[in-house]
Amino acid sequence: MGDTLSRRKRGGGRAGNAARRGGAVIEQMPWRLPINVDRPTEPLSEEGVAAIHEGAMRILEEIGVAFLNEEALEILREAGCSVYGDVVRMDRAFVMEMIVKAPSQFTITPRNPDREIIMGGKYMLFGNVSSPPNYWDMSIGRKVAGTREMCANMLKLTQYFNCIHFAGGYPVEPVDIHASVRHLDVLYDKLTLTDKVMHAYSLGAERVEDVMEMVRIAGGLSHEEFEAKPRMYTNINSTSPLKHDHPMIDGCLRLVRRGQAVIVTPFTLAGAMAPVTMAGAVAQSIAEALCAIALFQYVRPGCPCGIGTFTSNVDMKSGAPAFGTPEYMRATQMTGQLARFYGLPMRSSGVCAANVPDGQAMWETSNSLWAAVQSGTNMVYHAAGWLEGGLIASPEKFIMDCEVLQQIQRYMEPEIFATGPEEIALDAIKSVGNAGHFFGTQHTQDRYTTAFYQPFLSDWKNYEGWEAAGAVWTPERAHALFKLIIENFEEPPMDAAIREELAAFVARRKEEGGAPTDF
Repeated sequence: MGDTLSRRKRGGGRAGNAARRGGAVIEQMPWRLPINVDRPTEPLSEEGVAAIHEGAMRILEEIGVAFLNEEALEILREAGCSVYGDVVRMDRAFVMEMIVKAPSQFTITPRNPDREIIMGGKYMLFGNVSSPPNYWDMSIGRKVAGTREMCANMLKLTQYFNCIHFAGGYPVEPVDIHASVRHLDVLYDKLTLTDKVMHAYSLGAERVEDVMEMVRIAGGLSHEEFEAKPRMYTNINSTSPLKHDHPMIDGCLRLVRRGQAVIVTPFTLAGAMAPVTMAGAVAQSIAEALCAIALFQYVRPGCPCGIGTFTSNVDMKSGAPAFGTPEYMRATQMTGQLARFYGLPMRSSGVCAANVPDGQAMWETSNSLWAAVQSGTNMVYHAAGWLEGGLIASPEKFIMDCEVLQQIQRYMEPEIFATGPEEIALDAIKSVGNAGHFFGTQHTQDRYTTAFYQPFLSDWKNYEGWEAAGAVWTPERAHALFKLIIENFEEPPMDAAIREELAAFVARRKEEGGAPTDF
């Protein structure tokens, strides 16, 4: 990007101008739950869907999946499954009987009911990057370990952008907080800095129970009110190939017994943790997800569950994960077909393998996001801020991704492709005729402010105009916006008594030692 520092001094871009005017940092689209109006892309024929389903069922019946959780093994043995040590084989009749109990759509209601989300149907939800241990921004200029301040700033972005619908896992892991109490501090920050749907990591009983209690307190809810409907969720990954570990299954069992939502997302990298063929990788992923969802439906029939896909490929030269590839896109679309076959809401991701917020980062992420659209995905994890295959969180990348997310939301609005008389605009066409232009017509004047998507980050000036304004590259503009958003951030309101109760709970649990760190 050339002489970054000198260019940054010469021009502040739109963000700087907005701040000097004293207005909002950006003009963004209002909060809404996007509805995917397109028919899903379906690369598989009916026979192809049946073949992958058959493959998944044979995996469950003939090979089995290891459950490294004694309680789960006892439950599945009681349910009539065949248990050999820690490997469980499930009859397809049992699996399908359980899967049909899962709702095809459900709501999750956070402490601010105006931020309620709908998981399923044609709804499409976007969430922040979750779980990177490292952080990168332009003021640092290198990869560093995450801190609580960095995590809090990324949470502020999560709250600020209306195109982000839920607060997933930690947007960067704050390694400056001891692991035994990290969940307490970060959840306190999440619940006070945001009012969107919360997530709990299923990493030990204490963490899950603490997060449920903190979400309950923050919502001002009784235990009965908390359990009456989903107020939060967890997302778990199987340990591919064909394994579910103890803490994740334990966390899900605790949540579903209290009426909360779970998403089961196998992490299958074709060529490494799954077959090199995408059909084989998808079949394995489906098997790993369905067996866990069947367990949860047996424990609490009708509990809210979603199926996730994280099927991509590795670079066969290095073994490194690759994302946003053609294979990733097709695997996501294929899994979407299977999710509809089973009647389950689906989660996918907005991911890339790039190390900095550059062109590669954006084309790979755009591929991932549009694959989510095409597949009929309902929940898009890591939709903003993800770098280096999930090892880095970046505020510049977060803001750049939000520009794409807003464009996807705009793309879904039916008014763009409405075909009424006002949209066909014959009177306007007649008034202009064979000469002139449409700039001055009343039809244009009535609509010009809302006719087209207006970017908050893209620069539509020509080269000379861009150069005269300081020649500011996209990541630099995003960095300036990041600083302004943080400087002008206002926390969502929270009753003082609730905040005090939440802080007291955190203090008490810290005194008790928090959660064990050796499982």
